[in-house]
Amino acid sequence: MTCMIVRQTRMIYYKKWDVYVMPVIVSVETAVPPHPLPQELAKAFAREHFSMSLRDATRLLPVFDHAGVSQRYLGAPLDWLQSPHGFAEKNERYQTVAAAIASEAATKALAQTPFAPTDIDAVLYVTSTGIATPSLDVKLITALGLRNDVSRLPIWGLGCAGGAAGLARAADWTRAHPDHVVLLVCVELCSLTFIGSDHSTRNLVGAALFGDGAAAAIVVGTDRAASAGLTIGADILGARSFLFSDSQDIMGWDVTDEGLAVVFSRDIPTLVEKEMAEQVDAMLALHGLDRRDLAHFIAHPGGAKVIAAYARALDCPIDWLRHAASVLSDYGNMSSPTVLFVLSRAIAERREHLAAPRQYGILAALGPGFSCEQVLLSM
Repeated sequence: MTCMIVRQTRMIYYKKWDVYVMPVIVSVETAVPPHPLPQELAKAFAREHFSMSLRDATRLLPVFDHAGVSQRYLGAPLDWLQSPHGFAEKNERYQTVAAAIASEAATKALAQTPFAPTDIDAVLYVTSTGIATPSLDVKLITALGLRNDVSRLPIWGLGCAGGAAGLARAADWTRAHPDHVVLLVCVELCSLTFIGSDHSTRNLVGAALFGDGAAAAIVVGTDRAASAGLTIGADILGARSFLFSDSQDIMGWDVTDEGLAVVFSRDIPTLVEKEMAEQVDAMLALHGLDRRDLAHFIAHPGGAKVIAAYARALDCPIDWLRHAASVLSDYGNMSSPTVLFVLSRAIAERREHLAAPRQYGILAALGPGFSCEQVLLSM
């Protein structure tokens, strides 16, 4: 059955079978592993590790000062990361730590809702920094006490775009099943992809930016939200994906015997500044809107240069990007969950002003492909 769009006071609703189908983000919570790393210690580590092998190491070390990161959290102590480990050993640690912090984030997210674990109808598990078969959502289902008939959708390989894409897929699910409750979990242990024998510039820059973390969101279909009496949350109005042509080498992994070696281009901020306005305009145009209707921009903070590029591209108030900058400072770039950390802060702030009218916002992240994922919100 086709979906028709109904406009009411410049708000777009999706209508199927005479029922408004607008998924609701009821809660977003986060968790990090137990090993904090201040940026000055990360810089000292890089100075020692790279100086003997990377000719421009001394010249490159200021990247730690300008990355916009004050600290991050690691899935292993720094001395563990400094010693050599093969892919299998790193992946074993990924499975243990990822399962723990994913469970913590999901438990916290559920606690902010009226739902019990047995109310969860589907689990979407997003990651790119480790592998497991069965996928780690199985451990999550067991740890949380979810039903045995819960639907599962593991999503791998979307990198930094995974949080935004995960929200879009959760919304798709609840539009198809408006009585369902969906648990979305994004978890990454970027630090475990550090390869000690890789003395490249990209590995040094990665050491300045990346951290580890997990985020969980509860997304509820319209019927279930109504029956539960939910009146607050961020509504998901739509989503858009875009894959840039001939851009596969901009971001991703090289798979090596020692693990996943990071690939990212120094041109990413330039691409953001060049392309992001067009992407946002296209997203808004799908819903009969333009940038004058936008009040929030919830961006994945890939780095300080990327945040600055967003500001220039959209010519937006710097206030729009303050949550992105603060998450980057407090946690570094955690890949897929990072944009959900930003969303969590935006929702918490919105709940302090419940009397204020709802406004449009775009949640956006760029990832391997090279791709852009956007979600249109009302909050």
